[in-house]
Amino acid sequence: MKKIRETVFAIVGLGLIGGSYAKALRNLKAKKIIGVNRNKIVGLMAKDEGYIDELCDYNKPDLREADVIICAIYPNVFYDFVKNNVAAFKQDVLLTDAMGIKGDVPEKIDKVLGPDMDFVAAHPMAGREGKGYGQSAAEIFNASNYIIVKRASNTPEHIAWLTEMAKDMGCKNVVELTIKEHDSIVAYTSDLPHIMAVSLVNSDSLNDNTKYFIAGSFRDATRVADINAALWKELFLLNKENVLEEIRKFQDQLNAWTLALKNNDEEKLVTMMDRAKNQRKELFNAKNYR
Repeated sequence: MKKIRETVFAIVGLGLIGGSYAKALRNLKAKKIIGVNRNKIVGLMAKDEGYIDELCDYNKPDLREADVIICAIYPNVFYDFVKNNVAAFKQDVLLTDAMGIKGDVPEKIDKVLGPDMDFVAAHPMAGREGKGYGQSAAEIFNASNYIIVKRASNTPEHIAWLTEMAKDMGCKNVVELTIKEHDSIVAYTSDLPHIMAVSLVNSDSLNDNTKYFIAGSFRDATRVADINAALWKELFLLNKENVLEEIRKFQDQLNAWTLALKNNDEEKLVTMMDRAKNQRKELFNAKNYR
């Protein structure tokens, strides 16, 4: 594998994550960045700003020059894009993604790739409120975590190269997990918090006076309610069984609160809160977090 300055990249999907990849790799002086985007105006904007060097037709892209293809598109179109355009990929291309759920997609992708092509599934744990290219920024990778879903079919060289690329972009930790581990953990740390935030904002308690009572806790708890519904609809459904299990576990916690409050159980209330406080301190301890 080549160094980033010698590498030609293709980024499919110039939204929040794809646009951020383009900006981060441009800062690292990538040899060439090819953009592929359904909305041509967005692609032209990225090119005009200097973050991509060339814009390809989404429906008929020629990506034979690209050493690395980063697909930052919705799960339901990712497989079709690869299947329909694999003949236009370099014979030994390294293909990677940014999907928040993996499921059976890696296995399906493997079946349509050429013998020397390698798909290394990945998930940069980076983002911000909103969606689209206008929200993208190279800085979203700074001190973030980068997950590589390592499989037996992946070459060690490609795993090592993606690890270095992530670190060069600013990621602090690069973690290797199986598909099962990834999808299960994401249901707890990402899917469930988004469901909680949306549910809080959609509560019947929200009224015209709510805005006068908002401080840090409500703002922090509902930040991710500014959600890309089209994308997250797919992520929730693709990871449905894991998400349902996390909802069940969360309901168990709410039931414990309900029972403690009904019974005026001060000891139980203090125990639950102290446990959460101590576990959160340990979770975000400087040596463990990022």
